[in-house]
Amino acid sequence: MTEPDGKPFLYVVVCAAGIAADVSRLIAAAQARDWEVGVIATPVAMNGFFDTAAVEAQTGRRIRSAWRSPGDPRPFPPPDAVVVAPATFNTVNKWAAGLADTLAVATLCETYGLGVPVVALPCVSDALAAHPAYNDSLIRLRAMGVRFGEPYSGEPGEDGARPEFGWERALDLLG
Repeated sequence: MTEPDGKPFLYVVVCAAGIAADVSRLIAAAQARDWEVGVIATPVAMNGFFDTAAVEAQTGRRIRSAWRSPGDPRPFPPPDAVVVAPATFNTVNKWAAGLADTLAVATLCETYGLGVPVVALPCVSDALAAHPAYNDSLIRLRAMGVRFGEPYSGEPGEDGARPEFGWERALDLLG
């Protein structure tokens, strides 16, 4: 649902991976493309994986990580699109299996029924990505319409440098 100021609303779901420290890059890029942004984080991601105070200042909204109480107003409008970045092994597998045990994963599970565009930027080590459950999860999520960015393992390349994480690519994939 578009905000009263005419801007579409983007949910950014943040999982616990070291690269999450740079999620402000995605938020800034989305805002530059005229999105309003609300962040939903996994409980583990809230424990030091990114600067929560800085993200709240950047978005002008509190980060959501837990369910609201019955009767509390919804803090975000319904999304026009959702980006999950970084998308970890744990979150991808729980999402594909429909295991909505956190607000972040429940939100991702719900997106299928909402029919909004969803993009995931996986951040999964090569060893975990080799697990058969992960490939099965990717197949299921793609069949559900989820668009995936390039896989990111975080491993340094031959030159010793880590590759760039495709924050802005997520917005390009929203199409």
